[in-house]
Amino acid sequence: MILNVFLAIAQIVLAIALIGAVLLQSKGEELGGVFGGAQSVYQTRRGIDRLLFTVTVFMAIAFFALCIANVVLSTPPAA
Repeated sequence: MILNVFLAIAQIVLAIALIGAVLLQSKGEELGGVFGGAQSVYQTRRGIDRLLFTVTVFMAIAFFALCIANVVLSTPPAA
């Protein structure tokens, strides 16, 4: 029971952090760039942009793993 509460809280915190990381990646673009309407040229990521991208990918993987763990641990055993 306590583990399920801990997983739920961790999942909420990670979801908020993941949303923030995704929104930070669209900095320097117009508001249309957030929703995919901007015209941009492909550029390689360097420095902080690359670090932010890598952190976002790892946070997404951790969020997915937490979701799976939460579902597996919250289902009652079959009778």
